[in-house]
Amino acid sequence: MARRYDSRTTIFSPEGRLYQVEYAMEAISHAGTVIGILSKDGIVLAAERQATSNLLEQSMGSEKIYEMNDNVVAGVAGLTADANILINQSRIIAQRYLQKFDSPIPVEQLVRRLCDMKQGYTQFGGLRPFGVSFLCAGWDPAFGFQLYQSDPAGNYSSWKAACI
Repeated sequence: MARRYDSRTTIFSPEGRLYQVEYAMEAISHAGTVIGILSKDGIVLAAERQATSNLLEQSMGSEKIYEMNDNVVAGVAGLTADANILINQSRIIAQRYLQKFDSPIPVEQLVRRLCDMKQGYTQFGGLRPFGVSFLCAGWDPAFGFQLYQSDPAGNYSSWKAACI
């Protein structure tokens, strides 16, 4: 029954589900774990790098934690190609903000802009949702240390500790 409703991202099933978003969530569940813990003195991000094959040489090329800006880093779970696109876009957003306002972008604003882009890919035909979830950790002068989790549908929330 699901096959009639999973060909496009903009078609809801009779149960009100978007199967393409659920498929993206499934891709994340097969990825390595990312854990974030917030404290008053800082944030700890840890990521598990899964070996895809014993025949492949383990290298430093497969990153799981990226620097988005001087004040924000992100732990990634899901499809690496999708993560690279979103990380590059977030870096552009952060640099445009820095150029315009001469101060680092607030953490929540960067996460919101990133999630707006992710949500747009669930809304328009011809695009598939990004199969990646982020744990964004950062610091800004107004709110101090912050930890946010995002999902492929574009939802985000603040946490004291989170795991993908």
